Amino acid sequence: MTIARFWRETPRRYNLGGSRCSVCTTVYFPPRTVCPTCTAHRQSLGKMEPFQLSGEGEVVTFSIVHEPAEGFEMQVPYALAIVKAVEGPLLTGQVVNVVPEEVKIGLKVHATFRKLREEGAAGVIHYGYKFAPKEEAGTGPRAGREAEPAPTPALSPDPSRARA
Repeated sequence: MTIARFWRETPRRYNLGGSRCSVCTTVYFPPRTVCPTCTAHRQSLGKMEPFQLSGEGEVVTFSIVHEPAEGFEMQVPYALAIVKAVEGPLLTGQVVNVVPEEVKIGLKVHATFRKLREEGAAGVIHYGYKFAPKEEAGTGPRAGREAEPAPTPALSPDPSRARA
């Protein structure tokens, strides 16, 4: 990925910004410019508005990955889930801070931002969302695993400095 593309995609990458149709109020992630739900899609032209998802949701299905994609070899096994956000959209992401065998349909989760990968030894570090189980009051990380550190604000790119 080029640096210019990386900076252009930063606002979407570092928050769960979607869009909502002001005609039918359907929420989409990632953002859309036209609502496929409205009849004769032209009703939604120019009427899609930015919408921030809360990050809260529920696992609707999942799979335990034992044969990882390149770059994820050290993480197996891990749970990859489809999560229905409370606002409606379905999001795909890894479930962290839990032993994969403890993930189940109906598990309440929240989005958390984590390191996804690095490009080369001195390359760009990519962050993105994953899902963690919602903790019960007064408990620590699940299954005795330490929580992965979230990126510090100093490491987060400044979207206002982006160049085309």
